[in-house]
Amino acid sequence: MRQHSFPSFAALGNQLALLAIVGMLSYAFIDQIYFGELPCPLCLMQRIGFVIIGFALVLNIRCGAYSSHYGWGIIGGLVGMMVSLRQVLLHIAPGDSGFGATFLELHFYTWAFLSYVGLLAGLAILLMLPNGAVRSRSVIANSLVITFIILVLANVISTLLECGVGPCADDPVRYEGWIWLRSRFGL
Repeated sequence: MRQHSFPSFAALGNQLALLAIVGMLSYAFIDQIYFGELPCPLCLMQRIGFVIIGFALVLNIRCGAYSSHYGWGIIGGLVGMMVSLRQVLLHIAPGDSGFGATFLELHFYTWAFLSYVGLLAGLAILLMLPNGAVRSRSVIANSLVITFIILVLANVISTLLECGVGPCADDPVRYEGWIWLRSRFGL
C-alpha cells in the first residue's frame, strides 16, 4: 500500500505564496471586470511584479527550487514594491483621497506594497530552507499553476484591450484598445 506524504515546508511555502499571488491577481481582475475599475499604468506595473514573482514560484514548483528562481522573484518583488511605494507617496498629501477603490480602508496600491513586503520576506525564508523536495505534480500544485497562467493571459488580454499597443491613459475610463479594434475591424 502506498503512503501519502505531506509536502516539505519549502514546497508548501512555494504553493502558499503562489496561492496568495493568484488571490491578489484574481481580486484585482474581478475588481476591474465586475466593478469597472480600470487599472492605471502604475497598477499594471504592480501586477507585472506579482506575475514575475508568480513565474519564479511556478519554476520552483515545476522544475525544482534554484536560487536563480528565487532571485527572479526577489527582483520582481523589489520592482513591484518600488512602483507601489511611488503610488503611495503620490497620494500621501493631506486631503488627497487617493486613486481608485479601497479594501478595508486601504487603497489597492497600499495593499500591494504590504503584499510585496510579505512576499519578499517569505521568499527570503524559503531561500534559507532546505529545498530538496519542492517540485510537485500534485493536483493542488497543478491547479495553482494552471490558474496562475490563465490569470496572466487574461490580464495580458485585458491590458491590450485597455491600452492597445500604445501608452495607457493616466486615468483610464474606457477600453481604448477595444474601441480601436472595433473601429478598425468592425467588431
